[in-house]
Amino acid sequence: MRIVFAGTPAFATYALDALLACPDCELVGVVTQPDRRAGRGMRMQPSPVKQLALKHGLDIIMPQTLRDNAPALSWLRERRPDFLVVVAFGLLLPAAWLEIPRVAPVNVHASLLPRWRGAAPIERALLAGDEATGVCIMHMEQGLDTGGIYARRVVPITPTTTGGELWQRLAHEGAELLVETLPKIASGLKAMPQDEHGVSYAAKITAEDRLVDWRRHAASECDRIVRCFFPRPGARCVWQGRWLKLLAGKPLPERTNSDPGTIVALDDGLKIACAGGSVYCLTQVQPEGKKPMDAAAFARGARLKAGMSLH
Repeated sequence: MRIVFAGTPAFATYALDALLACPDCELVGVVTQPDRRAGRGMRMQPSPVKQLALKHGLDIIMPQTLRDNAPALSWLRERRPDFLVVVAFGLLLPAAWLEIPRVAPVNVHASLLPRWRGAAPIERALLAGDEATGVCIMHMEQGLDTGGIYARRVVPITPTTTGGELWQRLAHEGAELLVETLPKIASGLKAMPQDEHGVSYAAKITAEDRLVDWRRHAASECDRIVRCFFPRPGARCVWQGRWLKLLAGKPLPERTNSDPGTIVALDDGLKIACAGGSVYCLTQVQPEGKKPMDAAAFARGARLKAGMSLH
């Protein structure tokens, strides 16, 4: 099977690795986004997909856009792909691109479609408190993640699942399911249309999504935010006018009459009153400009006491 792969972030490298290891797959080209400035020095950095493609000597293009890009379209035609496989590419594919693959344009999407169509399905599933998510192998069409489904795999979300853990599990499951499903599609497997009931959209993550507001969020919501953004980029709150990164904690069954944001106790962590009288126990934090530390050590260093406000 001749395959052109389109992807950009580290999540997509799992699928590219799986295709490289598949004896029935021939990678005839890779499309990824252009190098970006990143890191402390803001130096130009290749995408994780480009790094992996270079390692294996694959033919790479990095278009700024695909719309009205005749050279990029000609490049794709010259590859004569059976499949165009897209995983977290980050650019919209024009209809002309979707028409070129001999068998199908295929996308690996990290949700149980039609739930969480769009840009941030992993984070939105965690923030919403979903008990399960998964991956879908989808036939690509012009709509936003509206194409038919060839295969899906369910992945549970436990009360302690973090964003990093779920990201890795879905990347692995998606890559495995992709390699299993491509030969079936080549042999005639048809995509099943999505159920239009239960459609939801996974909007891009903003800085506000990472912000824990003790007055607005119940302890269970605080916990979902903290777990969702661990280990990177981290949930956070404002403390004494500076950012305090919240790395780990747990909601407690106890209740309080204290105002939200008040420190309820300092035993076994930093217990904070949240919205609705709920209590959240911080166990690991990272003050701005410092290394991660136990919440108890932070409290001692900051001379925090019960009754004080963590604002």
